[in-house]
Amino acid sequence: MAEAELPTIARPYARAAFSRGLDQTDGLGTWSRMLSLLAAAVSEPIVEEVLDNPTLTTEDETSLILQLMGDGLNQDGQNFVSVLAEYGRLALLPTIAELFELLKANHEKTMDVEVTSAFEVSDQEKIELGAALQRMLQRDINIETEVDKLLIGGVVIRAEDTVIDDSVKGRLEKLSLVLS
Repeated sequence: MAEAELPTIARPYARAAFSRGLDQTDGLGTWSRMLSLLAAAVSEPIVEEVLDNPTLTTEDETSLILQLMGDGLNQDGQNFVSVLAEYGRLALLPTIAELFELLKANHEKTMDVEVTSAFEVSDQEKIELGAALQRMLQRDINIETEVDKLLIGGVVIRAEDTVIDDSVKGRLEKLSLVLS
């Protein structure tokens, strides 16, 4: 399956989980936890290897995932796993979880923003950046920061599919391309 096809195939499943989550009290939080656990489980190399075994039946795959998850899935989650296994879509769980989180964030008017800086970002700078992004994007902002000394200076801001590279390293790379 081509990499570009994954979101297209996974989207209906993410929407179905999201729709079901909207119908339940704390459903979005419950589905978020279940999908996160499922995505982590099927991303484990040993689980991937077992699921790639062509001799496994749909029931075997379903049983394996349900045993791995233990009490981590409610009845809806178990049914979801059964449907995915039936259609050979268990490997899509990481993409489904990612798309679900985007739907959830859009619904809740929140956005996760990752700020990578050459230096530690102070609490005051986080507050100011969060306020500026909230005004610009009209959403509640959750900021995660990380330090990368290779940036030399400046920051790289990632919000969903938008990247703002205002780092010295990024500027040098752009200059290098222009001069080449």
